Amino acid sequence: MQLDKYITSSGESLLFIGNPKKDMLDHLAQGPGDIWHSSYDQGFKNCFPDLVYQSAVFWWFLNDFNLMNSGINWRVNAHNFVIRERVWNLIGGFDKDYSDDIIKGLDLGFNILGRINGVPMYVKGLFPNAKIDVTISRKNKYLFFLKNFKKHHSYYMMFRKGLLQFPKEYIAFKKAKKVVSTRSIEVIKPKILNEIEGNPTVSLVIPTMKRQAYTELLLRDHNQQSYLIKEAVIVDATPESERDTKYYKSENFKFDIKVKWQSSKGSCRARNEALELCTGDYIIFADDDVRVLPDFVENHIRLLQTYKASGCNGLDIMAENVNQDLSDLKVRLDQLGESRWKVGVSHLFSNANSCVRHDVVEQLIGNDINFDGGYGEDADFGMRILKAGEILLNNPFSPNLHLKPPQGGYRFWGNQSKILGKNRKAQPWELDNPVGLIRPIPSPTMSYKYMKHFSKDQIKEWRWKYFFIYVFKGKKSTTPLRLLKWPYRRLQFRRSLFYSKHLIKLGERYK
Repeated sequence: MQLDKYITSSGESLLFIGNPKKDMLDHLAQGPGDIWHSSYDQGFKNCFPDLVYQSAVFWWFLNDFNLMNSGINWRVNAHNFVIRERVWNLIGGFDKDYSDDIIKGLDLGFNILGRINGVPMYVKGLFPNAKIDVTISRKNKYLFFLKNFKKHHSYYMMFRKGLLQFPKEYIAFKKAKKVVSTRSIEVIKPKILNEIEGNPTVSLVIPTMKRQAYTELLLRDHNQQSYLIKEAVIVDATPESERDTKYYKSENFKFDIKVKWQSSKGSCRARNEALELCTGDYIIFADDDVRVLPDFVENHIRLLQTYKASGCNGLDIMAENVNQDLSDLKVRLDQLGESRWKVGVSHLFSNANSCVRHDVVEQLIGNDINFDGGYGEDADFGMRILKAGEILLNNPFSPNLHLKPPQGGYRFWGNQSKILGKNRKAQPWELDNPVGLIRPIPSPTMSYKYMKHFSKDQIKEWRWKYFFIYVFKGKKSTTPLRLLKWPYRRLQFRRSLFYSKHLIKLGERYK
């Protein structure tokens, strides 16, 4: 294919194929995207559903988001896209092993999103909405799997296709295996961050419980910041008998301290209560057990302004013990070397270290409190940012050291989920159905997250893969024992779905 060239007003070279609206290109080039297309409106929406056999419900981008005007989307039409020339050169153009243009475009977008730290974007109206027939041959399907995933995923897909389809699937797999090759791809290096424009204000949100001393350590780190926050909003669920107000004395800090003693239960409720008190242009979400370097806040704002993004997810470095400090964080960062420097679209979200524009947080309202007492609220919040058409990036410039002390924190309540019988304290997700003799596995809130964001057929495939991994992954010597436990694990899984279905009926909640 022959790509044409467009030079922007800033002198950057863009390559394109098809007939894009050129009056949109200068504006797009100033934003976070690396490749732009309108494939969502051209018949590509949710194409290649066989990816479920590799990712099940563990990949945010399995389904296309229902975007209005623009947003993250990797399913590229090979005949209608615009790309930065430097990105095209880094990835080496289309993979020549493929014989079909449909799969060439999908492979291009997939690798820009997942391998070179790029930002693929759907843009409504950039190209005409002429729909085409999007079909992928068996051979190209297996070729894509072999190029991008470990081989066992291809075997699993053959297994799931069933005995009747197996001969055709196996022949296609063998044909793909004969032509598959690997190619080296360079990653996109982060931009040089611009200086902060204007005087944006920043609110810091810290939910905490029985960790006041650790919270004070984080507040003192913020005293040393090159760009000071406006306010720290602390929602503290420490029992009244254990509280000590000395940790939050306003005279000890260079910013406002707002403390709310939490009477409700759960970290999601805590964050939502904190958000009601935030007045900053940006909101930094933090756990109560993290430490940060002096340029932490500055680099969050600089990255979001430089890339014109809505939110970012900072680098979360786990400490080796609770006594480590910022000098240990610097050592760990040096050990990461060049592997640290990845921007691109974030595939996760962490309430321990993230920064989001206040207007975006208001649009999303806050954390879904159905997750209280379990796990998955941060991933849910990150997916909702992307579903709103906003851009969520990785931020390697703002790392934290995560101390993870063994005591305290909101998992104090969540740990009750491991207890059965009279000593158990009911979790919020139990609603009016207390857990009996069967402990639900996986966590009902994780099942709720999957049911909330994925289709019934994809949930079915997740169930298949869950039990396939349970039985066959692990030491072969313990396989007979897992087979014996399999009926009980099925009961636990069903119980998890029972609670998650009740949460789905309730719908998202914020109070």
